[in-house]
Amino acid sequence: MSYNPNIHHRRSIRLKGYDYSQQGAYFVTICTYQRNCLFGEIVDDEMKLNTNGEITRGSWLSIPRHFQNVGLDEFVIMPNHLHGIIIIAEEGEALAISNDQNQQKLSSQCFAPTTPTTPTTPTGEKIKINGTKPQSLAAIIQNYKSVSTRQINRINKDKGNVIWQRNYHEHIIRSEEALNNIRQYIVNNPINWLDDEENPANFQIMQVLSHKK
Repeated sequence: MSYNPNIHHRRSIRLKGYDYSQQGAYFVTICTYQRNCLFGEIVDDEMKLNTNGEITRGSWLSIPRHFQNVGLDEFVIMPNHLHGIIIIAEEGEALAISNDQNQQKLSSQCFAPTTPTTPTTPTGEKIKINGTKPQSLAAIIQNYKSVSTRQINRINKDKGNVIWQRNYHEHIIRSEEALNNIRQYIVNNPINWLDDEENPANFQIMQVLSHKK
């Protein structure tokens, strides 16, 4: 399955007025700094993780230990980026979701409201939409980047090495059909690496073409 922007649209600018700490399923993509291939390589249409890649994978799987109301669905570590589905449940509801558990049960519970809500604190005070709210998607990604960067640099004995781009891409998943399509896209990502827009070779071509316009 090729990349379909109507299904897998990813944005860097968050949806205005949307509370990213509320219940929902979110498709996220996190890219490495300057799209450096740090995590391994594609061999025979399969991702072969190196040590950095194994650390990246382990840090991802540890997210629910840091956020009790967060679960993980399908994900893949690629040479220079990560695709994954993060599930945020209602506050106080513990989740133990991973991509080797019952996804059908998950899919009937995880979708966010179709209309944006204004983010508030428990006291009703409005917060900044662009701020990092505790237990929000941004907080989860920030924690993941910090933990994985620290562990990779410790192994490589390099304190200041930058691993990730500052931002990330996200898409709010609103239906079971979209969830299943994105799962399939994630699973097929290694097979489609040669055509992947995150492949450095393709990115360089797109940059050249954009400059010619």
